[in-house]
Amino acid sequence: MKSLIIGGTQFIGRHLVASLLKAGHEVTILHRKPSHDLGKKVFNLQADRNDPAQVLSAVNGQSFDTVFDLAYDWERGTPARAVCNVAHALTGSIGRYVYMSSVAAYGDGLNHHEGDALAPDDHPDPYVRNKAQTERALFRLHQRHGTPVVTIRPPFVYGPGNPIYREQFFWDRIRDKRSIILPGDGRRLMQFAYVKDIADACLRAAEAPGAVGHAFNISNARPLTQAELIDAYFAAAGKQVPVVRIPRERILRSGGHPMGPNLYFGMYFDLPPITMVISKAQRVLHFKPTSFAEGLKETYKWYLRHHKKAVDYGFEDHILAKDRAALAS
Repeated sequence: MKSLIIGGTQFIGRHLVASLLKAGHEVTILHRKPSHDLGKKVFNLQADRNDPAQVLSAVNGQSFDTVFDLAYDWERGTPARAVCNVAHALTGSIGRYVYMSSVAAYGDGLNHHEGDALAPDDHPDPYVRNKAQTERALFRLHQRHGTPVVTIRPPFVYGPGNPIYREQFFWDRIRDKRSIILPGDGRRLMQFAYVKDIADACLRAAEAPGAVGHAFNISNARPLTQAELIDAYFAAAGKQVPVVRIPRERILRSGGHPMGPNLYFGMYFDLPPITMVISKAQRVLHFKPTSFAEGLKETYKWYLRHHKKAVDYGFEDHILAKDRAALAS
């Protein structure tokens, strides 16, 4: 298979490149830099994915069995037109267009199936809005022009090499024998996908006969509560530290924010829950998720080898001191 990855140099992309190469496929990546560190077997194309003219100029005259569109511009956002202009122009010269969407495309709610409505065009969060609008536009291209679209909707992605301060957040505190703050009652639900499972699902979406024209939820089957999540991190590390439950409202009033800089529970990990059902991916793609315990075990091994940075615990010290004072009074 001759494949093009739009993106490819970050977290999911690196695992997808490795999976494609291992399977013997030809890999080209398209990103904003003139070179990459993914090895000599990976061809390089340079373009800004938010500029469809640049992307089409870079791929001019080439055809691909599969395009994997992973890139999202976190500073400017990636609107639907930036994706769909490219997908439309490539229609007829590609076998599949696999787009990396997100569970966020649903906007909110629990136990989503792929046929559920996506977030509206006026949703206040630009990331949610862009993902939902892009999926709608891509499936219109499929219906009107036969563009061979498949979309993938993961929730929180974890695994070796995660650049977002999430699982490492908890293991840093375990390493440094720090108490972990649990916001609220600890029952808020979270759902996860192992990064290697995402890469595997992308390959399956590129090859499965019945995948074109469909979206797929890709994750572990069962959501976890935040309290269960902490226990899973303890189990992976083989050690634990005290857990202090503090009302979420008190944390937020003190300046805490799920995206930081006053982080208190892993970046973006304390949000209203969005969960989904994966039976369609299991049926059509024969997707088999890695157990969370097994995936965390491999991720912890990576953490021990690579994650050494010092951490500023000033905000947590402030919150914990206020909590102790409140209890004493």
